[in-house]
Amino acid sequence: MPTIHRRELIVLLGAPALGGLVQAASLTETDAVAGVRTALERGAVAAVSLLGRTDGFLGNPKVRIPLPPALEDAAKLLKAIGQSKRIDELVTAMNRAAEQAVPEAKTLLVNAVKAMSVEDALKVVRGGDTSVTDFFAGKTREPLSVKFLPIVTRATERVKLAEKYNALAQKGAGVGLVKREDANVQQYVTRKALDGLYLMIGEEEKKIRADPVGTGSAILKKVFGALR
Repeated sequence: MPTIHRRELIVLLGAPALGGLVQAASLTETDAVAGVRTALERGAVAAVSLLGRTDGFLGNPKVRIPLPPALEDAAKLLKAIGQSKRIDELVTAMNRAAEQAVPEAKTLLVNAVKAMSVEDALKVVRGGDTSVTDFFAGKTREPLSVKFLPIVTRATERVKLAEKYNALAQKGAGVGLVKREDANVQQYVTRKALDGLYLMIGEEEKKIRADPVGTGSAILKKVFGALR
């Protein structure tokens, strides 16, 4: 494991270059990385709990899964001829599918955090607003897609409009009218569910950093609380 020098430690913890110097100097590399790991694990668990329940997606404007772009024009037409119920049924089914799938992510997310290296921790802190999302997506998107897809498929296959959309969208994708990634409702929902999950993990992690004392965690209070 590479050594983090004093200047890097201050950057890792987000401390001001001078104001946090004295306090940061008393923290070890182990403390610093443990603090980042704990913040990410807490954020991941909180996000799973928040999203993996009824209306976790459907009732949250930040992550609510909309219709695939290719279906929007058709949806307007269906609504115009009194078929709003069919559209609402599909949107509800898509979001319920995401809510059912998200709890499957907890173990993989926690394991990704526990395996986090010093380099990973530095990237998270130095990477800006999307660094937490980027970390989790890089480590877990592929295996979680595999886990989510069957759950999403079971939850949406009962909606007839989803089946019809898939058939038409596949043809549209073949002639360039529909993006390949949006040509299947189940794959679209799986991708959007993961996007929403990573987004909320980042938001939950920011809350933890903003109020480390309120978490009740000794390591978070030591690492982040000392630098407030």
